[in-house]
Amino acid sequence: MDMINQRLLSALRRDGRASFSDLAATLGLSRATVRVRMEKLQDAGVIRGFTVQTAQDLMDAPVRGLMMLAISGPGAERVMHRLTGHGAVKQVHSTNGKWDLIVEVGTQTLEEFDRVLFDIRRIEGVETSETSLLLNTRKGGRRV
Repeated sequence: MDMINQRLLSALRRDGRASFSDLAATLGLSRATVRVRMEKLQDAGVIRGFTVQTAQDLMDAPVRGLMMLAISGPGAERVMHRLTGHGAVKQVHSTNGKWDLIVEVGTQTLEEFDRVLFDIRRIEGVETSETSLLLNTRKGGRRV
């Protein structure tokens, strides 16, 4: 991945709705060059999609947090499968280092959030966990 593609991805993270013309002006490239580079990034699987986050998304689950999990033995895949079926689990990420999985949780209330954490800790194979509430989210310099 060259510097131009990195700059293109950064510009898209700031504004995923930016037109080819706007991206070209920002990056000092032609519109055609931006279009071709984006197509290549999509074909290579670097860009896997575009999404929109609405105010309603946050209202549906205003209490959000990240739960880091250490899994005992070879059960990470089974634990991931159980987590993805839970309604309050928004995303599950496998990772390296101290934690095996990072789980994004979203609920309506702190009480519900606490129940979800308790449920997750009871899943067979979950050895230990650490949870942090998300207080504020910023992306591309804009408040979400």
